[in-house]
This record gives sequence, C-alpha cells and structure tokens, in this order.
Amino acid sequence: MKTTTTFAILIWINASRAKNNEAELFARITVNQKRVNISLKRKVNIESWDKAKSRVKGTSQEARIINGYIDQTQTALFQAYQDLKAERKIVTSQAIKSRFLGTDQQHYSLQNIIDYHNANTVHKLHKDTMGLYKTTQRYLMEFVLKEFKTSDIYLRDLNYSFVLKFDNFLRSYKMSRNKKLIGNNTIIKHIQRLRKMVTMAFHIEWINRDPFVKYKPVFDKSEREFLSAKELKSIENFTSDIERLSIVKDLFIFSCYTGIAYVDIMQLKKDNILLGIDGGQWIVTKRQKTNTPVKVPILEQTQLIINKYKNNVRAVSTGSLLPLLSNQKLNSYLKEIADLCKIKKNLTFHMARHTFATTVTLTNGVPIETVSKLLGHTKLATTQIYAKVIERKVSDDMNALQKILNYNSNEIEVNNKNLKHSS
Repeated sequence: MKTTTTFAILIWINASRAKNNEAELFARITVNQKRVNISLKRKVNIESWDKAKSRVKGTSQEARIINGYIDQTQTALFQAYQDLKAERKIVTSQAIKSRFLGTDQQHYSLQNIIDYHNANTVHKLHKDTMGLYKTTQRYLMEFVLKEFKTSDIYLRDLNYSFVLKFDNFLRSYKMSRNKKLIGNNTIIKHIQRLRKMVTMAFHIEWINRDPFVKYKPVFDKSEREFLSAKELKSIENFTSDIERLSIVKDLFIFSCYTGIAYVDIMQLKKDNILLGIDGGQWIVTKRQKTNTPVKVPILEQTQLIINKYKNNVRAVSTGSLLPLLSNQKLNSYLKEIADLCKIKKNLTFHMARHTFATTVTLTNGVPIETVSKLLGHTKLATTQIYAKVIERKVSDDMNALQKILNYNSNEIEVNNKNLKHSS
C-alpha cells in the first residue's frame, strides 16, 4: 500500500466559460495525481485575476473580500486534509472535498438517538423502566419545542447550557394530573436518563464531546422509614374479621421477613420454594427491577403465612403463592391498619422491605454483606444506606440514654445536698 501522499490546492477561474467578462471561481484539490474541483460560488472579473498568485489584483474592497475568502477556503481545505490524516482515514481528493463540504458526516438529532435508544433497549429494560424513559423523552421534546421553537435539535448542539435549561424547564413544569411541581430527585432521574442516551450517542460516535462534564446533580437526602420492633409486633398482633385487611397484613408481614418487594411477591409461585443449601426451605426468585437472583431462607413467620394461603381460593385460581392485590389497594388498606394499630408513620408496602433491612436483620446483627445478598442489591453501597439509618438510631438511643444518666446524676447530687443540709 502506498504510504506517501502528495497533496496540492489550486485556486483558479474557468475563463473558457466566462460571461460578461466574469468567470466562476474554483478550488482544485489534487491527491496522488487524482483531482476534484469545488465551485466556490463566486465570480471574478477576468482582467483583475492574477493567475500566478491565484488572487484578485488590487486593494479594492471587493478584491480584499474575495482574497480573504480564498485564504479561508485554502485553510479549511488544508484542515480537512489534516483531520483525515489524524483520523487515520484514507486520504483522497474526493474525501477532502466531502469533509470540506460537510457531506461525509451525517448530523444526528435528539430524536434520532431517542429512536435508536428505544429500539436497542426495549428488550433489555423492564417495561416500567421503558415507560420512565418515554416520560423523560416526552419532557425533552416539549422543552425543545418551547426553548428552540422547533420539533428537533442536532446532537452537536447539545451543550452544558442545554442541560441547565432543561433542568430549569423541569423545575418549573407543572404536571397535568395534579398541577404539582416535579421534585428535585425526580428531575435528576430525568436528566440521568438523558445522560444515558447522550452517552450512548457518544459511544456510537454520533457526537464527539460530553455536554454533561460540568453538570453535578445533588440528590435530596431522605431517611428510609421503617418500623420499629414494637411497631412491627403491633401489626403482627393485629387481627380483623375483614378479609382484605387480614390479607394485606399478611402480605406486609411476609415482606417484612423476606425483604421481597411488592412486584416480586406478586410473581411468586409454589415453584419458587426450593430446598436450600442448608436443607431448609428457601424462596428463590429474581428481582424484576434488576433481574438479580434472590435467595431467601424461609423464617418461621414467613412459613406460617405460606401455610395459611396454601389452599386459598384466590391464590389457587391465579396459581400464585399468595393472594394478589394491586399496589394501590395494598397501600390504601395499610393506612387503615396503621390507624388501627396507632402507628403514626406513613405506612406503605415498600416500608416492609426497609423494615426487613433494618429492624429484622441489621439490628439483630446480620452482616451487611448478607443483607445485601438477601435484598438482591447489585451494589453494597445501596445496602449501606440502611446501615446509616441504624447508626442514626444508635445515636438517638445513646443521646436519650445520656439524658437519663444526666438526670439520675442530678438527682443523686440533689439528694446528697439535702442529706448534708439536714445533718
């Protein structure tokens, strides 16, 4: 293969086709004796053209403008040649022309990457996650229409300013269903989804820079609410003649002693109960959210609930391990149970998973690595959030203890003074 490249640029006019003594201006690129011409869309008076210098004669304003344009063209053509060499692409006269005219690169748009992302992840992401992406994408296109007065925008035009403006757009956006503003953490989630799509565009070389380099999102920290041992026992002892409340209580307690999330409990079948490594009964399933395997030994509290619904008509008819209920109804009925048990916390079904992580396991000395496995977390850092909650609880308890000790110390001191005074 030939390794040396000869390259030349010639600026010339086509005098043979001149009209009214004006000829069209061209640039000729020659690479290894192969040449192409580019029309520069300018006309020059034949008599004012200096063929030897490839410039217009004189210092008139028109001459300076055309000569400046010729200089810019030569610089751009040379840059195109240098870029192709740097990119280790085959350098030809046609390739330089295409790079100069911008026809060698397709300019992709935001809608292009949205379509590409959806087509390539629809079979990888859960339908609920895909739904979240589509919500983000809808907000994105609403923002583009409002901000740029157009239905789409080139990816090459995405920059730090675009990210900040989209962030601001979301913070002032009122949701149609309840007219409420979008929360900070939800906004960051939307921008994280945009970032994942833009990163995908970067990896497939649709863009050559990351507009998110300077963007530093800050999540609002929120404590994971969970039930104390006393509150958990209160719900365990709760009984009701109302079937729906009894079922909801059992499903909640089942989650408290397995750590399995609502959506995964609803998928459990009798086939998910298998013999574990210790010879005991285990629940073996996968988290729908992350497709991570989960293996949980069945505790006595869990087994009692499984036995209770072994021949339940509702469970048998659906082939499920436990009766099925919508998440909305579960959370609604849990509010009733919380009121009846005099629990002031905003009781939700997901709080059962938090309770398993804290009150049932970590508080009772189960190692955090084991808890992480039981919860199906892909990162230990996710589980460590619960450990911090436990530390906060320890701190609160110790502060309460300190107050008691201080009080007792003061009482002793007062009694000693009284004894001295009386003597």
